[in-house]
Amino acid sequence: MKDLQSIKQRFGIIGNNEELNHAIDIAVQVAPTDLSVLISGESGTGKEVFPQVIHNYSARKHGPYIAVNCGAIPEGTIDSELFGHEKGAFTGATDSRKGYFEVADGGTIFLDEVAELPLSTQVRLLRVLEAGEFIRVGSSKVQKTNVRVIAASNIDVVMAIDKGRFREDLFYRLNTVPIRIPSLRERGEDIILLFRKFAVDFAEKYRMPAIRLDSEAKNMLLHFAWPGNVRQLKNITEQISIIESDREIRAVKLKSYLPDYDGVRLPAIIKKEDDKSFSSEREILYKILFDMKGDMNDLKKLVYDLIEHNDMNVAFDGPNARVIQNLIREKKNTTATGPEATETGSVDFKTHAARTDIQDTEEIVEESLSLADKEVEMIKKALEKYNGKRKLAANELGISERTLYRKIKEYGIE
Repeated sequence: MKDLQSIKQRFGIIGNNEELNHAIDIAVQVAPTDLSVLISGESGTGKEVFPQVIHNYSARKHGPYIAVNCGAIPEGTIDSELFGHEKGAFTGATDSRKGYFEVADGGTIFLDEVAELPLSTQVRLLRVLEAGEFIRVGSSKVQKTNVRVIAASNIDVVMAIDKGRFREDLFYRLNTVPIRIPSLRERGEDIILLFRKFAVDFAEKYRMPAIRLDSEAKNMLLHFAWPGNVRQLKNITEQISIIESDREIRAVKLKSYLPDYDGVRLPAIIKKEDDKSFSSEREILYKILFDMKGDMNDLKKLVYDLIEHNDMNVAFDGPNARVIQNLIREKKNTTATGPEATETGSVDFKTHAARTDIQDTEEIVEESLSLADKEVEMIKKALEKYNGKRKLAANELGISERTLYRKIKEYGIE
């Protein structure tokens, strides 16, 4: 077993958290094999370091190592990037080109944000994992490759499978050996160690004394939620190192660099799938239709009240005037032969409403029921709610950020 401290020193891993040490231990143990590895963890936790550990302690260490961010490559070119293409395969393909799987033959390829891959690309990747084969875009020739695949994702892949966004068979091929990287808020005193390391690094970089924290400021770091994890801590340390003239940072000053700090780290609230969130575009439409149905029933009840208390002598106008007029016409034409009829031949609406359910009448709805229009409306509302932040808006709508970007472009939403 390799010395844990020497591994940390070689790859720049800071911290003594037990779960972090366990992740390093698994990486080193699985390195000599050719098993696929799936690394999970929040964005900014340092997942990109572990594929390097696995590659450098494997028999493939002298072979190529390629890291690919699947979420950064446009959907239309991802197949070409991964598997290559032939000349003339598509517009702009003036020459044949090798893909990453061809270039990395005999080595390791790291697929970061693998859950962002389109389903068609996932099928191609599954073939590589199962048979070591791939076909260039625009070709019919099957090519062989000997590549070890290490993947990482910052989202729950099992949930992506339930939503139909990730293939279950591919998940089991990638997840032969799972490695979970703990978030920064789970690592306790490692936060202070990392801050100190970053402070020293930036002091050397900018040729100035290193910043240090008083005890209250240290306690504040330990109680902050760190949604951006190690990446956020590094960014804040750099900001303070450059901006603050006083090298000893107190809690009051540090608080101005910690967004939404409330002094208490509460458990994270995870929204359920049915808690005002949508798992598919179809559910968005269903929600809108059910809301419209409820609004119409409320409107009918209101009209019945108006008819009863105003002796049906009410002038109605506005966008729902025709619907209201239809309801009045229905009541006027009701025959007084049922048990609700009074001596004058009119209808006792109070008794009628109490004994029977309100039935649907002819409804003329002025607003559009187009699915595309409703999509545009919901996307605009989500973007407005989160001040144009697409990632948060995509989470609210239950779609990927890439899909949201595509729809914004497709519908011309500003």
